[in-house]
Amino acid sequence: MNQPSLEPLRQKLDETNRQLLELLSERAQIAQEIGNIKEKQGIPKFDPVREKEMLTELVASNKGPFTDDTIRHLFKQIFQASLNLQVTDHKKQLLVSRKKQKEDTVVTLGDDVKVGGGSPVLIAGPCSVESYDQTRTVAAALKQAGITVLRGGAFKPRTSPYDFQGLGIEGLKILKEVGDEFGLKTISEIVDPAHVELACEYIDVIQIGARNMQNFELLKAAGDVRKPILLKRGLAATIDEFLHAAEYILARGNTQVMLIERGIRTYEKATRNTLDISAVPILKQESHLPVLVDVTHSTGRKDILAPCAKAALAAGADGVMVEVHPDPATALSDAAQQLNIEEFGNFYAQVRESGLLGR
Repeated sequence: MNQPSLEPLRQKLDETNRQLLELLSERAQIAQEIGNIKEKQGIPKFDPVREKEMLTELVASNKGPFTDDTIRHLFKQIFQASLNLQVTDHKKQLLVSRKKQKEDTVVTLGDDVKVGGGSPVLIAGPCSVESYDQTRTVAAALKQAGITVLRGGAFKPRTSPYDFQGLGIEGLKILKEVGDEFGLKTISEIVDPAHVELACEYIDVIQIGARNMQNFELLKAAGDVRKPILLKRGLAATIDEFLHAAEYILARGNTQVMLIERGIRTYEKATRNTLDISAVPILKQESHLPVLVDVTHSTGRKDILAPCAKAALAAGADGVMVEVHPDPATALSDAAQQLNIEEFGNFYAQVRESGLLGR
């Protein structure tokens, strides 16, 4: 008796597979078009009601041999693949995306300080601008050490309404005076969209702090000026949320944006926050923007600032930020985590000895 041949059936199966692939590709293209329309209209990509309707219709049309549950499972996988395709397309379109721009963005502060695509920078200064003398003392020490960028908080959004809130505009004026005297570029945080344009007159970089990472009106205002922006990651923000916050700024025309990892809130109590060191290479891979690390706020511990700074630079960070105060014990904010000038000297020496700042 002749045995039935498998080859014709296999050929038919192969042809059916090709037909299925063509149909799936056609479906994917339609899904991409739908995704583009939803993107422009601001409609969520996933529509559970629509998915339920499609599954109900498919099950009603099922004549076997697959069970209804199998049909649901198979098409849910197809629907998910289409949704993933829409998300991938969305990420490709983001202005912050490495897929959108292959080369690194280099942010220039003044004429001579460049952040990104070259030698890492070290940014230092007090948590808060408390007085002219305090700020000048730190600036003089930083200048002598060869530091080129001075940070200092003029507006301080604090957890408690009774804590020192900063000197405000007066603090910005102090930063400008001291920065001009020592030839230092200056960074300070702005919390009110109304102050963004005013801040451009006094400082070289506008910082948007962790608590304001999703203050969308502030992000828009920062996007409307052409001043470099230092955007801090939120206390519990995902990397995707962080990048979308940066997108708000770039979408308004300001391409001079730097990202800074400052630790995220976890259940760990050994440090003030948890330094997400893996965020550095991920951000460098996903985005073309410069990435820095604030080792002071991420750890809150002076004894581990140097190794964390070296770890950040080894992971590919374009710079490190650290807080310095002439007399931390008397500081009006974050006294325990700020280095005094001698401690900063030791910290800087340790980081420089690693060779990572000069690579």
